[in-house]
Amino acid sequence: MARGAHKVNPIGFRLGVNKNWNSRWYASKEDYAEKYLSDRKVNKLVEEKLKQAGVASIIIKRLINKVLIEISVARPGVVIGRGGAGINALKDELTKLLKTNVDIKIFEIKNPDVIAKLVAENIAQQCERRVNPKVAAGKAVEAAKNTGLVKGIEVWIGGRIKGAEMARREKVRWGVVPRHTIRADLDYAFTEAQVPQAGKHGIKVWINKGEKSSYSID
Repeated sequence: MARGAHKVNPIGFRLGVNKNWNSRWYASKEDYAEKYLSDRKVNKLVEEKLKQAGVASIIIKRLINKVLIEISVARPGVVIGRGGAGINALKDELTKLLKTNVDIKIFEIKNPDVIAKLVAENIAQQCERRVNPKVAAGKAVEAAKNTGLVKGIEVWIGGRIKGAEMARREKVRWGVVPRHTIRADLDYAFTEAQVPQAGKHGIKVWINKGEKSSYSID
């Protein structure tokens, strides 16, 4: 009898091994849901406001009397704005949302070609501009390969490719991508692209950065 696959998110699969949580705080049973939903709203707001900056990650740390939000982006100048106006406006909005003191730290991503989330979003943008999905995926794989920082990369694009009647999946892969090896430092991202006259495309990216046995607790 055939059995369906049991799919596990590659990031969640490695939590506590070589990946850390993006929300780092403790809450009682009564407060957990409220704080979780609050974090979701923070993530949504930051993603919307900093869409042009290329947000790689958002880490939320709840301290005793304030919330520290660490944002890693490909283009920090877009976040900061002229004279710091951009980051001050974002801080004001987050303070209003969370109703507490908020500190924001911005970190620059030196190699966006090896960050799965940024690679997936870049491919999605190209698909929405009617670029051939396989060509977009091939360019992303080649760019990651040329950095010399990855052991392997795999990209899946599913949907009505080129407006076809039936959906299919395009796959582009280079190197080794061991999805079931827990010690492998595997970055993963999923996003969607709304392609004109071809419907919605799903994009998955796995990037293998080698083996890593532990993570930073900061």
